[in-house]
Amino acid sequence: MDTRWLHRRGSLGRDGWESVVDGALPGWQHTGLHVAELGEGDELVLDAAGAERVVVPLAGRFEVDRTEDGGTHTTVLAGRRSVFAGPTDVLYASSAAALRIRGVGRVAVASSPTDRRHPSRHIAASEVAVELRGAGASSRQVHNFGTPESLEAARIIVCEVITPAGNWSSYPAHKHDEHVPGHESRLEEIYYFESAPIAGASADPAAAFGLFSTSSSPAGRIEIDAQVRSGDIALVPYGYHGPAVAAPGYDLYYLNVMAGPDADRAWLISDDPAHAWVRDTWNDESTDPRLPFGATDEGDR
Repeated sequence: MDTRWLHRRGSLGRDGWESVVDGALPGWQHTGLHVAELGEGDELVLDAAGAERVVVPLAGRFEVDRTEDGGTHTTVLAGRRSVFAGPTDVLYASSAAALRIRGVGRVAVASSPTDRRHPSRHIAASEVAVELRGAGASSRQVHNFGTPESLEAARIIVCEVITPAGNWSSYPAHKHDEHVPGHESRLEEIYYFESAPIAGASADPAAAFGLFSTSSSPAGRIEIDAQVRSGDIALVPYGYHGPAVAAPGYDLYYLNVMAGPDADRAWLISDDPAHAWVRDTWNDESTDPRLPFGATDEGDR
């Protein structure tokens, strides 16, 4: 397995952040991610560095001071109990904004370098489009707060996916590493994972895991076949990616961050031709009745 593309929790720590993905990593240029756990009195700063950003509370509540155009504006992100408690509100910050983040909990900041500027925007949890994708054992829940249909932005595409225990997502495996107008776009992609025992289970949260795979395409060689746990990060510069599989007894979450060199901001994919037929089988299956997840599904996690 090429360890350039799979990073365990904390292995990319820097400047007070638990994990940092940016252009300092060899072969990486279009997307970024900062992840941190903050306690009382903690704060972290991101300078205005020509990157649009989306601040995503993973667990907890945060205040974000956004400084741009000579003024400072504070946004309170109500957040959520955990990534399995349904959508959260998020903050899109323009490429001219510097950020100061404080609060208690875990927070992620997705980013993409750009010199194009779009207005900063607070997106309430009630505005987030919740999509139930797939069917049967391929049922999953997608929160589309940073997709082209939901957010005006220069380059960045952000969403999050919840896969119930025992289910498969990012399946059939697909790719987006060629520019084929109207069919496929070129996008780097970051997967940030969290996993937890199903609600009500008396299990060690640290034991929770899922599985994630990638495979090569004509655009490049890549191979990941690994267990993934909370805080792990997979990078997909090219190639087919998926499935992401939630182990029985453990729900799986991932945050996706995408951007690329194409002029159009679009998520266009090509399925692995060996497995594309699987989509047709969903026509005869129902959506997993455990979905959608929300605050009432938290139980005693």
